[in-house]
Amino acid sequence: MLNLATVLESASDSYPDRTAIVFGDTRMNFADVHSAASRVAHLLTNLDIHKGDRVALSIPNTPWFPIVYYGILKAGAVVVPLNILLRGREVGYHLRDSGAKVYVAFDGSAELPIAEAARAGFDDAPDCRHLFTIPADSSATAPGQSLASAISSLPGFFESVDTNADDTAVILYTSGTTGQPKGAELTHGNMVLNAVTAHRILEGGEGTDTQLIALPMFHSFAQSLQLNAGFVGAATAVLLPRFDPIATLRLFEKEKITHFAGVPTMYQALVATARGGDINVAAAVQHLKVALSGGAALPLEVSRGVEETLGVRVREGYGLSETSPAAAFTPHNAENRHGSIGKPIWGVRMKLVDEKNGLDLEDSPGAIGEIAIKGHPVMKGYLGRPEATAEVMKDGWLRTGDLARKDDDGYYFIVDRAKDLIIRGGFNVYPREIEEVLLTHPAIAQAAVLGVPHATHGEEVMAVVVLHHGHTLETDQLIAWGRENFAAYKYPRIIEVRGELPLTSTGKILKRLLRESRSGRSPQSPMEDSPDVAAS
Repeated sequence: MLNLATVLESASDSYPDRTAIVFGDTRMNFADVHSAASRVAHLLTNLDIHKGDRVALSIPNTPWFPIVYYGILKAGAVVVPLNILLRGREVGYHLRDSGAKVYVAFDGSAELPIAEAARAGFDDAPDCRHLFTIPADSSATAPGQSLASAISSLPGFFESVDTNADDTAVILYTSGTTGQPKGAELTHGNMVLNAVTAHRILEGGEGTDTQLIALPMFHSFAQSLQLNAGFVGAATAVLLPRFDPIATLRLFEKEKITHFAGVPTMYQALVATARGGDINVAAAVQHLKVALSGGAALPLEVSRGVEETLGVRVREGYGLSETSPAAAFTPHNAENRHGSIGKPIWGVRMKLVDEKNGLDLEDSPGAIGEIAIKGHPVMKGYLGRPEATAEVMKDGWLRTGDLARKDDDGYYFIVDRAKDLIIRGGFNVYPREIEEVLLTHPAIAQAAVLGVPHATHGEEVMAVVVLHHGHTLETDQLIAWGRENFAAYKYPRIIEVRGELPLTSTGKILKRLLRESRSGRSPQSPMEDSPDVAAS
């Protein structure tokens, strides 16, 4: 038996009275969290949820996320974490594609009405039988049955269902770079070994650490390298639903934070705030010993700024949803090499291969090739998509599509990202998905979506469109339409209307020429961002 819920169960057995979760004025010890997760497991089994059935959740960084997450696992079911920024249409797709039978969603707020999108998506997924919601405050009501009421009278102990190492534990949705989002099936073995390995890499203690989780836990970074890895060592998790640099630095001091993880834009904001002089930075960071960065390359000036202002070096790593996610990391006993993703973690092999024919390039010094990964973190495959799985899995090696080089000491350096993937503020945006929805607009005949440089987000989403003959469309109108149809981090904020798009002889859009036509520009977003749980 190997069940990912063991990371909570073991912490509860060894440190029942230690604080597990801090959320504002709420504090829960490990025994409390385990008891609540057991009640969720009882609820699911009472609803005829069996081993291998899928249960989706849309929950921000609140105590309910780990409670529901581990409760699903204890019941032997599969967790399907959804981005809380998804709209109803997007939620419906994920519920249908995953085959989720139960869906749990947080109520949200007027700015971020998670429950409204949840209800719309649930209504569009006829095979999803039950919707439970979690009101933002106890006096509020939300569409669907209250989860708190449903579990209130259930027993506080549940013996976890036996699961095998190769049974699916979590399905994380990713598009790679094309098409509709695909569900990467991550096994209990994938997730447990990634958490245990990350705990070791991050020099985790045993019942001594306190981490701040400001990244969204529905994302693989925070889920594996913070929540699961932290609970391996019975670390206290201080939850912040939405990143704010001042609130973060204040929590550093108040809760004696030892571990923090973020994306580059978050570190950029922390450095600016620290230099502003309104916070006693020395007091705030006196306990901080580990800082991680992922999601995009960390600019050298930001890395240096963190060391100068916060007194800690930021360690970078590399991974994908398909690798649970950690695959490479900067060793803790080695100096940072700017631009490097580090070396493969324990139990992982990495190599560079020729993009076209897959030939090994390891004996070609200085060669640039596609990263291929083999080892314990690599996914089982894409749910229900054997062809898509076969495209990326070659003889047990996961072909990432990311191009890199390796130096003489074995450090890898990314030189280009997979095809047209856009990384905006640490979130992946997949152009084809955006393009397909843009083409549903009655005025748009052609659309090309690409990432363009942005001063704070790394990249911004840009759409170049061609209109149907006789139609007119103001860019502000299309931006507003996008806000209604996409999650907040996805919709194009930069729009260009052209008479035609550059095409190859076979009719493919030449995005390279579109990028070149914008060279030298560093646009800013024309509109305010919607609320984001990580960095806006």
